Amino acid sequence: MAEGARLTHRFANADDMARWIVGEVGHDLRMALPLGIGKGTHIANALYALVQEDRSIELDIFTALTLERPHASSELEGRFLEPFADRHFAGYVELDYARDLRAKRLPDNVHVTEFFLNSAVWLSTPQVQQAYVSVNYSAAARDVILARPINVLAQLVAVDESGPTPRYSLASNPDVTLDILPELEARRGNGAPFLFVAQVNRDMPFMPGTAEIDVSRFDAVLDDPSVEFPVFAAPRRPVSTAEYVAGLHAASLVKDGGTLQIGIGSLGDAVTYALILRHRHNALFRSLMGSLTDEPRETEPFEQGLYGASEMFVDGFLELYDAGILKRRSQAGPVLHAAFFVGSRGFYDRLKAMPEEKRADFDMTAVSFTNALYGDEPQKRADRVHARFINNAMKADVLGAAQSDTLGDGRVVSGVGGQHDFVEQAIALRGANSILMLNATRTKDDAVESNVVWQLDRTTIPRHMRDVIITEYGVARLKGANDADCIRRMSAITDARFAADLAERSEKAGKVGPIDKTAWQANTPERLEAVLADARSKGFFPDFPFGSDFTEEEQTALRALGKLKEKGNAKGALARTALAGLGYRLDAKEAAALGRLGLGTGAADRVYRLLLAGAWKEVGPAKRG
Repeated sequence: MAEGARLTHRFANADDMARWIVGEVGHDLRMALPLGIGKGTHIANALYALVQEDRSIELDIFTALTLERPHASSELEGRFLEPFADRHFAGYVELDYARDLRAKRLPDNVHVTEFFLNSAVWLSTPQVQQAYVSVNYSAAARDVILARPINVLAQLVAVDESGPTPRYSLASNPDVTLDILPELEARRGNGAPFLFVAQVNRDMPFMPGTAEIDVSRFDAVLDDPSVEFPVFAAPRRPVSTAEYVAGLHAASLVKDGGTLQIGIGSLGDAVTYALILRHRHNALFRSLMGSLTDEPRETEPFEQGLYGASEMFVDGFLELYDAGILKRRSQAGPVLHAAFFVGSRGFYDRLKAMPEEKRADFDMTAVSFTNALYGDEPQKRADRVHARFINNAMKADVLGAAQSDTLGDGRVVSGVGGQHDFVEQAIALRGANSILMLNATRTKDDAVESNVVWQLDRTTIPRHMRDVIITEYGVARLKGANDADCIRRMSAITDARFAADLAERSEKAGKVGPIDKTAWQANTPERLEAVLADARSKGFFPDFPFGSDFTEEEQTALRALGKLKEKGNAKGALARTALAGLGYRLDAKEAAALGRLGLGTGAADRVYRLLLAGAWKEVGPAKRG
């Protein structure tokens, strides 16, 4: 051991490690946990149990994106969700503090602060809402973590045991760790208490490159079969017609030889699918774009390919890599730089099965690298040519501002995350675009509302940073546009049921002259279905473009359950749906789905049967592809 090197303690039991941590640090624990799947779960749970037993110990937890098994909001949803969750998340170990936060029984000596929330799952938990910190992802290290006297960092790590000695990797989460670790180690050198503790999990893909870390930097390692568990795998969701068409629009803005950032979820999957369609089925892609717009777009296959610069490494990047699209190398060599990942079970398995030289094409690194131009700026500018940073929004107003993270009453849906970071990068980079995607409408309690509005409840991206906004009805290019042109372009991508009202309000406010009403007359869901109909008959645009984690019966049930969720608590709409179900003849797959939901012959179950039948009648057949 080199002179001055510290001893890395080894533990096989999380409770033993927790007692050791308290003995080293004291009774005032200020623990940082990485975002998402990188949390040292058993370490956190053991410390949490210890402070529950001994209320003289204070535990402050600073983290983001605490992931849980999904929770049902109704009895019918529970019949679907609970068996699926038992299967899909079998063996997954949850964080005990999250369980008690949800039950509103977190002890007074424990405090949890998050700077990004699992989307929409904490809206009814005041303790989480009150402790949320709104901060850009790139600034979280400095303004949330290092602004406090953190004395424990507990991280889940991967290990490679193929060589003579084990190698360790921060794997999914070098994001904030690489940005805070040097400062925390320096504080320790100046006498402040600090422990960097790791929990080994062999289900975590080992990522070489920047994420690899020398074991001597850990003060302690927890490693035993008893603390191994499957990491959280996000279920793949179906992609709707509206999302597919929005994805086509987005794919037609991506320049060959350029740079890409995309996010998780069905909209990200839609963009990925459209990019692959453009590359592999170019004639079909061109034909579809010709039916959607008459403006010039990027439609050629990818010869130079794309480089990825994204805070999140999602399944879509692996699909693009396999398709031969993600192949333009950065100056450093990798085809992707990303700060963290959360993916499907297939995503993790594919990464682990790759030879290391292939895995090295994806360099997991600090969020300060992916989300900002500061530091290594010449290299970043040279790599990030023709950048297209694609993110999701909830709403946008006619002047180009966007609402992405918070409801009108102040409750946080998720968080700003890196969205503002990438919008700022797009402004700073020549030839770059920030692209915000949103569904043109949403349905709640059977009422359809526009997501393009006159005035936002809250603003995430201000209008002076407006660039490109996409709905399923087209592309609004807003950078440098005056307010009147911005209103015209936003009206042109608004659902026809709402565009006239927005135009009238804008005209009355004196912000725009008369708008040609033909600009939005074709903006209907029926037209979108017609655009994709022929391609669907040939096997394109399936409900699940990259495979599904749901059984056939569950996929069938999802189609009806999604429609019923739109009905919400609208009693009249639910009654009409049940009546429609009276005369509906179930096909074999729908009958099997009822069996999967365990519906019997009781009064409540008969109502559920009618509701599901009516919903299937309304949504029509599945898009199998």
